[in-house]
Amino acid sequence: MIYKKLSLSVLLFAAGFLTASAQKSPQDMDRFIDVLMNKMTLEEKIGQLNLPVTGEITTGQAKSSDIAAKIKKGEVGGLFNLKGVEKIREVQKQAVEDSRLGIPLLFGMDVIHGYETMFPIPLGLSCTWDMTTIEESARIAAVEASADGISWTFSPMVDISRDPRWGRVSEGSGEDPFLGAMIAEAMVRGYQGKNMERNDEIMACVKHFALYGAGEAGRDYNTVDMSRQRMFNDYMLPYEAAVEAGVGSVMASFNEVDGIPATANKWLMTDILRGQWGFNGFVVTDYTGISEMIDHGIGDLQTVSARAINAGVDMDMVSEGFVGTLKKSVQEGKVSMEALNTACRRILEAKYKLGLFDNPYKYCDSKRPARDIFTKAHRDAARRIAAESFVLLKNDSPDGNPNGNPLLPFNPKGNIAVIGPLANSRSNMPGTWSVAAVLDRCPSLVEGLKEMTAGKANIMYAKGSNLISDASYEGRATMFGRSLNRDNRTDQQLLDEALNVARRSDIIIAALGESSEMSGESSSRTDLNIPDVQQNLLKELLKTGKPVVLVLFTGRPLTLNWEQEHVPAILNVWFGGSEAAYAIGDALFGYVNPGGKLTMTFPKNVGQIPLYYAHKNTGRPLKEGKWFEKFRSNYLDVDNDPLYPFGYGLSYTTFSYSDIDLSHSSMDMNGSLTAAVEVTNTGTWPGSEVVQLYIRDVVGSSTRPVKELKGFQKIFLEPGEMKIVRFKIAPEMLRYYNYDLQLVAEPGDFEVMIGTNSRDVKTAKFTLN
Repeated sequence: MIYKKLSLSVLLFAAGFLTASAQKSPQDMDRFIDVLMNKMTLEEKIGQLNLPVTGEITTGQAKSSDIAAKIKKGEVGGLFNLKGVEKIREVQKQAVEDSRLGIPLLFGMDVIHGYETMFPIPLGLSCTWDMTTIEESARIAAVEASADGISWTFSPMVDISRDPRWGRVSEGSGEDPFLGAMIAEAMVRGYQGKNMERNDEIMACVKHFALYGAGEAGRDYNTVDMSRQRMFNDYMLPYEAAVEAGVGSVMASFNEVDGIPATANKWLMTDILRGQWGFNGFVVTDYTGISEMIDHGIGDLQTVSARAINAGVDMDMVSEGFVGTLKKSVQEGKVSMEALNTACRRILEAKYKLGLFDNPYKYCDSKRPARDIFTKAHRDAARRIAAESFVLLKNDSPDGNPNGNPLLPFNPKGNIAVIGPLANSRSNMPGTWSVAAVLDRCPSLVEGLKEMTAGKANIMYAKGSNLISDASYEGRATMFGRSLNRDNRTDQQLLDEALNVARRSDIIIAALGESSEMSGESSSRTDLNIPDVQQNLLKELLKTGKPVVLVLFTGRPLTLNWEQEHVPAILNVWFGGSEAAYAIGDALFGYVNPGGKLTMTFPKNVGQIPLYYAHKNTGRPLKEGKWFEKFRSNYLDVDNDPLYPFGYGLSYTTFSYSDIDLSHSSMDMNGSLTAAVEVTNTGTWPGSEVVQLYIRDVVGSSTRPVKELKGFQKIFLEPGEMKIVRFKIAPEMLRYYNYDLQLVAEPGDFEVMIGTNSRDVKTAKFTLN
């Protein structure tokens, strides 16, 4: 391919530095980059470390944009959140043809749970417990994003969090490091493919390194303080798993770690990430992460920029601390040329591995968007995956008869009332961090159900209430084009209209919960109840005597004590993406059997937080089956138990578990044993079940959790079918970081638990010799 200015790879190929058959060998890459860096000025090297935001560049205006002058001078290494293949091609052309060395740009975007075809929010995706499905969602996202010019995504977010007050739990995979690690690997594989050679494979960026989900008080960007032993046992595994999967880049977190902001933390970025784990990609800051360290209190912009690059950070997102101060720091000896060259090389290596030197327009095929974005096949996958993510929290008989028929699924006939502030909103269906989605293209629940029941049922709608009584709070919770169009009628007028619709119905679907922007970045909450006016609406709907299904929209665990006690059926649909409306109908009408399992514990009370299954015992644990006992570790006003435990989720069928059959009662450090259970579908519906394996180290040199997830298998059973599920247990599964941060398996007694969730398990014991 011939360009106005030949790319460096073409020139080097002609000079004999590259061969067509082996352009991506490490030796060829090193030679290529050596030659290139020898041509680069100090300013051009610093420029490769600069990642500004684009602003609003429209097609045909790239040359006149503010960023164009910086690109021409070689002061930009990449851009992010520029959408559209034609815009990206035009800006890439500026870099390739109008800068001195023609170095192509990286184009990144927050492709978090889909591009234009949106999948469930990551917390919902994790509830599928299906790595094939999760990888598929990332693969489709990569296909669509790459078709629109994007070569780099700021995903996956793998931060473990045990505090649902933190809004960004919606963007993560829950509270468990073992499950989080498996999801991290699946997402990296989905985005990057085998080696990022294809033009529909993009670079992933694991974030936020490290411990971002452990902020104090559940408040975003807040301080994190914990022992290093806890870091490695409870939080670090998903990051390490992403590195082992070959992730191309890592994003530093906003928070401090051990009193040093992560963005300037050499122990994190160099000693652990590169020295211990062998990461060979590049590290980028989060948005303005460098300049924010001024407010952290560790120096001015020049000082914090120098600290960042000396710690091992390679690219500066938005702050322009590198491009503005590094030349001076090099001249003053505060940053070595070796440190600068190392960071520059890592950025150039990433571009080389993506194939951008060979073809800067690799991701700029103008024919691909129409062919590859928001296709029927992708939407069909999104509908299937959304239904797989839903968690059935309750399904009783509407009259409260314990022997009666469960309310769900129901036959779509007669008059069906769909009521609630989230019932007829298109823009809230995809959920938070759906920046590339065309929001108006996502049908609302009312629209989807009307389409699905045409000719069979009459869908009636009423809003019933606003999102929340406080108008200013609703404004904060419906930003970024997600308005619910607040109704200026009184609460009573809205309620009266809804009750009039409800009384004429045969069944009521109450679409309630959070708006999409009540979770996500900078969306922490201290009250995790369903908002006030919605709770009142739900209570009044139940008083009609009509069967009520609560379709719960949420980006986090909520406190649902009253709802669990009084509402016959609760289906948690998270925010299910582009096709969520149809997927919800599939679940309600029994076209699919929901089989999602929670990956975060649902507390009864905000005062219980942090509440998670893998907790440790105290020296005064509360006895099994007790609520309160004086001088034990408990509360006066609520028991210690969650409302819904980790791993919990019902089905339209039921499953029974046999006792555990252990192949051996002991094993040595070079051996293994097998734990097996018989799982039987005892109901009348075919369905999936996630069989979960937990292990407890009964006695350790350091205290150990009461149980830890160590394996799971998702199986499908027809009514009456039985399968034997086997787990191989080996000593490496029993390892943990001891007080000296040595990864060890210690001899002693262990308990193995297998069950349908972290609470309801069968137990057996073995000894490690």
